[in-house]
Amino acid sequence: MIEFRGAGPAEFVERLDTVIDVYSAAMRPPVEQVTGRKGIMHNHSTYPLFQCYFAELRQVPAVRAGAVDLGPAGETPDEHQVVGFAYGFHGAIGQWWHDVVTRALAEKSGGEAADAWLGDAFELAEIHVHPDFQGKGIGRAMINTLCAGRKERSGVLSTHDRPTAARHLYAALGFTDLLTHFVFPGGYEEYAIVGRPLPLS
Repeated sequence: MIEFRGAGPAEFVERLDTVIDVYSAAMRPPVEQVTGRKGIMHNHSTYPLFQCYFAELRQVPAVRAGAVDLGPAGETPDEHQVVGFAYGFHGAIGQWWHDVVTRALAEKSGGEAADAWLGDAFELAEIHVHPDFQGKGIGRAMINTLCAGRKERSGVLSTHDRPTAARHLYAALGFTDLLTHFVFPGGYEEYAIVGRPLPLS
């Protein structure tokens, strides 16, 4: 059974090695980029109104014959495997992604449009599911859970600008293209910046 459990900045940082393991399995980044990505994620945890959710596979291990159960009230202790995670935060001036995307959107659509989408936005920074558990609706459920109760006007994120499962999922959730074929400074891959009003439902 998959359960979604919220975590604040402290627990997120504490479990960053597990987070990176899931990220690496899902995204397969070059090994030399992993340390830098870990630093970026650690920094994200300091951003305003940071919130993370872990997708955990809850397993109850079988008790061997003759084994002594030391769990409370005779319960068998649970084991939890993190199979996915998603996190986001309130976008603000001074954050690299926020500033870069705001400038680009203002150049394309005008300052008023940029402010409408990014002036009060929940930025969904990372959403990843381990490949062994993809295609089971976990990503969609994590996004819905992460966005539930957020007070921001809009939700925004970036995703590779090609026909991926993630791109299809965001479109199915009502995210529309704000920028396409967008290349971040210093990068080479093309991204789509997508957004939709909150709440999701």
